[in-house]
Parts: sequence; C-alpha cells; structure tokens
Amino acid sequence: MKCDCGKKFLATVAVFVFKIIAGVTLCGGIFSWVYTLAPVNVWRPMGPSKRLFAGMFLASFLFVAVYQLLRKAFEGMPTWKKGLAYGLCVWAAGIVPGMIATYVFMTVNTAVVAYWTLSMMILVPVQGGIVAFLLQDSRDTCGCFKKTA
Repeated sequence: MKCDCGKKFLATVAVFVFKIIAGVTLCGGIFSWVYTLAPVNVWRPMGPSKRLFAGMFLASFLFVAVYQLLRKAFEGMPTWKKGLAYGLCVWAAGIVPGMIATYVFMTVNTAVVAYWTLSMMILVPVQGGIVAFLLQDSRDTCGCFKKTA
C-alpha cells in the first residue's frame, strides 16, 4: 500500500497557510474595523505568537484528519463538491453553534459575530476544497503505521 502521509501533511500545511493569509488579509486588514466596535474590552492583545500558530496548525491537522474519516460520505461527488460539502458541514456543525454561543454568552459586538459567521461560511468550504483536491487520490489508511505480519 502506498503511503499518503506526505499528502496529508501537505494538505494540513496548505490549510494552515490559507488560514494565515485569510486572517491577515481579512481580520488584520480589510475588516479590521469590526474589532474597534464597542465593547473593545473583550479582546486580548493580538499579534503573531507561537500559541496562535500552534493552535492554527493543530486546527488545520484536525480538519484534514476528520475529512479522511468522513470522505466516504461524499463518495460519488466531484472532488470540488466533496470539499465544499465537507466545509459546509464543518461550518454548520462547528462554526454556527459556536457563534450562537458567542452571541448569547459574551459581550462581543453583533457585527463581529455576524462577520465571523459569514466569513467562515466562505472560508471553511474553501479549506474543504483545498483538502479534497490535495487528497483526491489518497488511500483510506496509511501503510506506515500498519503492523506487518
């Protein structure tokens, strides 16, 4: 069996880089004004940090790993539809409930919550598309970790 660990790692890195580019462009640039909306006392000082990058990389790894687990649910679909469908499922099951909880339990401005929810409705399916494209020929399991008899 051919090992696909390299493809999984490449997909993780690609999603990680996409998150950085999207975050810098959108949250740190184009839409940075939403973070000046009251109340502003809920924000920690933000900047590049090891903790931020480690968390983003771990989230990217989990995103790829869960796609590997669920990929059979999208069998028969073209690759780009698999990725978009997976991304929309993650958005609906993860982002939306989290944003509802943020809105209900935290003093974050409604515009910020709306911005996060809508931007993730676009960005997470794109991440799914990246993963589906990079792993389209991957095996279900990696032969690197199988015990040989």
